[in-house]
Amino acid sequence: MPDREQALKTGRELIVDAEFKARHPSRAKAFTRSRRLTFPLVITLLLRKGVQSLQNMVNEAVGWLAELPVTGSAFSQIRYKLRYTAFIELNEAAVVGTVYADSGYRTFWGFRVLAVDGSKILLPDTADVRAAFGTIAYSNGTPETAGERPYALASVLYDVLNRVGVEAVLGPAKAYGVDLAIAHLACTRPGDLLVMDRNYPSYRMLAELTRHGRDFVVRCSAASFAPARQMLKGEGPDSQVVTLRPCAEQAPEIGRLGLPPSLRVRFVRVRLSTGEWEVLVTSLLDDTRYPTEGFLELYGLRWRLETFYGILKTRLDLENFTGLTAEAVRPDFHATVYLTGLEAILTADAQQRLDAKKILHPQTVNRAVSFNAIKHHALELLCSDLSTTALAERLTALFLTSPTTDRPQRNPPRKMSSSRALLDFHKRRKRHCY
Repeated sequence: MPDREQALKTGRELIVDAEFKARHPSRAKAFTRSRRLTFPLVITLLLRKGVQSLQNMVNEAVGWLAELPVTGSAFSQIRYKLRYTAFIELNEAAVVGTVYADSGYRTFWGFRVLAVDGSKILLPDTADVRAAFGTIAYSNGTPETAGERPYALASVLYDVLNRVGVEAVLGPAKAYGVDLAIAHLACTRPGDLLVMDRNYPSYRMLAELTRHGRDFVVRCSAASFAPARQMLKGEGPDSQVVTLRPCAEQAPEIGRLGLPPSLRVRFVRVRLSTGEWEVLVTSLLDDTRYPTEGFLELYGLRWRLETFYGILKTRLDLENFTGLTAEAVRPDFHATVYLTGLEAILTADAQQRLDAKKILHPQTVNRAVSFNAIKHHALELLCSDLSTTALAERLTALFLTSPTTDRPQRNPPRKMSSSRALLDFHKRRKRHCY
């Protein structure tokens, strides 16, 4: 279990460190004058981002600090002096560094299981954001193009067993997901197993993984490799090792990149609960050490990255940005990624207590409760000298309230809601937790 007190201590020490502050200003003289909105306070206010107005958010903070009032406009101006890289370093030091400080983190077959996937993020529609990220056309369900909206493509390297965003990037709207995934490989290490969905099984992706010495499990689509297409039809064995080579059209590019001209991989076929076949391509060739039946559970872990994006966009209202420029979008995104990792560490003890219960259905910490508790204690957690032990225990007591019941065997039919019903939910019935 990660050391939650160490994570809090590292975060506190980092945001008041002069060298850390010097590494992340947007301009040379930023944060050099004495102001009520200090560097640590600006960082904490961005972490406390919610659906309320900026003025109310600032009022809560200065009220807790017993300071004179500060305008929302003052916060809007000073937050642009902070670069988004501050939250990347916070995540690396206080979250990733804490979780992997020893060998006590969760693994599968001895591997650290890292999922990679991308998700489109709707951005504020301003000229600055359009220039920085680009746009994507939309049609409102008609053949004709109705217009364009600015988007970013988020790509995350996510530890699905320990709930940690090891690395996150925010690319342009039309960025290629495979390029972003390959860039993530710099943050991996031997002993990692990368899990990806049907958007990634290209020869180039598998060759890059092989060149870096990383194991992988990637789901194949009906348009991918020939062995996978046959296995999806129910033909042949459930596990077979084959040698892949790039097609004639790809071969020159593969050679130019210095990638292997052939790959020895294993194709594994498993049956889903719906009765459909799922075919995976993997570097785990030993069918005794890595039995075919285990791949269904292993690949199923990838879904936790989808729920991670769900938390970003729904629980934490990521797309409700605190500013209308690209320099507001990036800090909000990386602050939210750091926040999710901090929540995973702080709730680990509460989850362990729930796991110890002798009940029919297992329970999990209610994320609506945990994120709300962290938001309202963020200033105490990062901007005070209160005991981290006492704070962690106080939060754990809150995390144990209203746990959610986990029924993995439930498979209710998916309900498709109309646009009117979705609008009604988000405008009138949705209960915000953050």
